[in-house]
Amino acid sequence: MKQPRVVFVPGLRDRMPEHWQERLSEQLPGSTLVPPLTEDKLNLAARVEALDRTVQAAAGPVLLVAHSAGNVIVAHWAARHRRALAGALLVAPIDIESPLPAGAPTMEQLRAQGWLPVPREPFAFPSTVAASANDPLGPPDRIAELARAWGSRLVQLGPVGHLVPASGHGDWPEGLRLIQSLLTQQEEVQ
Repeated sequence: MKQPRVVFVPGLRDRMPEHWQERLSEQLPGSTLVPPLTEDKLNLAARVEALDRTVQAAAGPVLLVAHSAGNVIVAHWAARHRRALAGALLVAPIDIESPLPAGAPTMEQLRAQGWLPVPREPFAFPSTVAASANDPLGPPDRIAELARAWGSRLVQLGPVGHLVPASGHGDWPEGLRLIQSLLTQQEEVQ
């Protein structure tokens, strides 16, 4: 069996040039990012569909690597599709069931677009949640609850904020190590 293809799932801001997902996608041959929406960017159904199209196009085993609201997209995708995956690395999940900072979508907007409630069924694939101790968008207790509900292994990253360029994470070597570790585990299983 061939090595899984890494599919990066961005959050609400889609792709950002200095983001660790962009940088790691350049370091991992054959990896891809879920393409951004051009219209109605808050439409969860369209984001889930874009993820599903990307997974199908991979034509082989897939390892998802999601960030922020991308983790919620993965949870909704997993609740709707039972496609086999090699696994998922869920980085800095966002707690969209609590009010977000000013300028972010409101809970009413998220509910209207299908984001709420966040699915809490165990995933049908192995997963690891990588959580920050001081993420303003994902309090540790709420993220630990999601990890338990999803059946995910929880990895504490320490105080790394929301893992965005503003918190000093354009480059994220630990992320590359986590991805490579998951890929190695898949090779050992085969």
